[in-house]
Amino acid sequence: MGASEENSALFPIFVFTIMALPLVPYTIVKILNTFSKKAMTIHCQCSVCSRSGKYRKSIFKRISNFSTCSNLTLVLLWIVMAVLIYYIKHTSHEVKVFEPFSILGLEHGASDSDIKKAYRRLSIQYHPDKNPDPEAHDYFVEYISKAYQALTDPVSRENFEKYGHPDGRQGLQMGIALPPFLLNIDGASGGILLLGIVGVCILLPLVLAVIYLSRSAKYTGNYVMHQTLSAYYYFMKPSLAPSKVLGVFIKAAEFMEIPVRRSDGEPLQKLFMLVRSELNLDLKNIRQEQAKFWKQHPALVKAELLIQAQLTRESKALTPALLRDFRRMLELSPRLLEELVKMALLPRTAQGHGWLRPAIGVVELSQNIIQAVPLSARKVAGGSSEGVAPFLQLPHFSEAIVKKIARKKVRTFQELRDMTLEDQVELLTQVAGLSSTETKDVEMVLEMMPSLTVDITCETEGEEGIQEGDIVTMHVWITLKRGSGLVAALPHAPYYPFFKEENFWLLLADPVSNDVWISQKVSFMEEAVAITAASKAIQELKEVSGASLKETNAAVREAVERVKSGSRLVMGKFQAPGEGNYNLTAFCLCDSWIGCDKKTNLKIKILKRSRAGTRTGALSEEGAGMEEGIEEEEQEEEDEYEDYESEYSEDEEDEKDSKRNGVVPAAGAAAAAESSDNE
Repeated sequence: MGASEENSALFPIFVFTIMALPLVPYTIVKILNTFSKKAMTIHCQCSVCSRSGKYRKSIFKRISNFSTCSNLTLVLLWIVMAVLIYYIKHTSHEVKVFEPFSILGLEHGASDSDIKKAYRRLSIQYHPDKNPDPEAHDYFVEYISKAYQALTDPVSRENFEKYGHPDGRQGLQMGIALPPFLLNIDGASGGILLLGIVGVCILLPLVLAVIYLSRSAKYTGNYVMHQTLSAYYYFMKPSLAPSKVLGVFIKAAEFMEIPVRRSDGEPLQKLFMLVRSELNLDLKNIRQEQAKFWKQHPALVKAELLIQAQLTRESKALTPALLRDFRRMLELSPRLLEELVKMALLPRTAQGHGWLRPAIGVVELSQNIIQAVPLSARKVAGGSSEGVAPFLQLPHFSEAIVKKIARKKVRTFQELRDMTLEDQVELLTQVAGLSSTETKDVEMVLEMMPSLTVDITCETEGEEGIQEGDIVTMHVWITLKRGSGLVAALPHAPYYPFFKEENFWLLLADPVSNDVWISQKVSFMEEAVAITAASKAIQELKEVSGASLKETNAAVREAVERVKSGSRLVMGKFQAPGEGNYNLTAFCLCDSWIGCDKKTNLKIKILKRSRAGTRTGALSEEGAGMEEGIEEEEQEEEDEYEDYESEYSEDEEDEKDSKRNGVVPAAGAAAAAESSDNE
């Protein structure tokens, strides 16, 4: 019975240990992540963002943010841990060391007469003949008699002095950490123990492995379904116009899994009438176009209408059920759009180049979804290649206000940003008719918007010029400045109901051929990560060039200071194409703001490789170093690209662009498919 009690005391300790091993580190990591997120939550302070409730610090908001399934489960587990600690503390028995002098109430070194007197006194109190209590009998036999024997009997005393017990060496007692009800079942405890061992050691790991493998077979590392990537790869085209990108985006398998209920029919019909102007329907054959639209797969119809509800800011017309689906789609959109950008940038040509035009279209769609601006607002208007879309992301702005300020020769968004603060206030109050509070909101948002500068060079390491076939290193410093002085910040996005970090895409591309030579995603949120990456890249670059340790350390310190001041280093490598002059453009595209993208021209001259392998001729030329004839040619190409980039939805132009870009070679498509499978 004593062994059973010992085992039952071990079982709570065993359960406590098993729970604490994963729970304690997981809790620590979660707390650290929470503090890091709070530290970098630098959001817009305008009244529109405040009314959106996304950043509200009320107790109800905090409770709702905390009351997630994972957090509640975590709290429940800690409550169980606290109960186990209380139970263990009040049920565990301290192991007592056998001390015969203490048992008899004597001090060490007591004489034999004192020992006998103490034994007689305790015998009168605990001897079975004097005290019929069973506990007194056990105490007399187990402690008093053995203590007297250990101090008076020579053999027992020798055992006590040698082994600490009058009976000699004590055997090691082992216990099993199982509850008593498992150990007290006659004839069945063996089978139950076997079932427990099989369940914990075999079945549980097997079930976890099956769940993990089934999930990994369905999702990528970025939690995007493989079926989605296959659909995106199939529908991605080199001449995909921005207006057509939405049709590819909504074909995600995640959207197809959102249920289409019978009760959704009437609300979707009403939503269709609200967003019909944005669906690119032919107004001359509106009945046929509407019928064709509703004949699509119901999930596609629902997905497109809900995305259009975000773009047109008509989410208030949604029912509670549709609103839940609407929020789910918006929550999935950033990572789906990121994968769609990667799908456009996959190597599709024999030279390993991706496609520029669909990549720009996807980033523009991301900007419109985050800022809740219709795609039609990007149509060229008033001399601005971006239309009125950049203005509509500002609080309190409408197309009517844009027309008012256009009369004062402020037709482009950049012209508004370049104005002084006094001129902006005068324009917004006197011309646009905004109140002082509304004007202050606009100024806050303009101060939060990033201004980018791109410093880019391309060279062959250790050589003076670039010859065909060389491995060229692209070295880019992207610097971000804001009127507010911040570097890491969250964008102004009151109509997007979730936290959204700014991300930038750097694309080195040839706009004429629609080829992206090299691409990389850039973030300004994690300064420590950027410092580590820049330090490592500069150190490796200096070691390859043979610089001294002093020069390397100085270059690393300079790079660290640039990162701290708001710059990010981007490096990449590509193989130089054939001989010729290449007029490239470095695009730095933001996925959250409209009108903050940066284009930087770069001219590269590729020399013909000589037979002897020597390098002759001019260096790679950048900026204004080219001949006048080439600059004139580049100006014509830039004018042509303005039309190319701003085109919105002309199908005939899509066909022309497809013919101009050519058919994707079979080898390039196969390589792209293999790259997609690897991802």
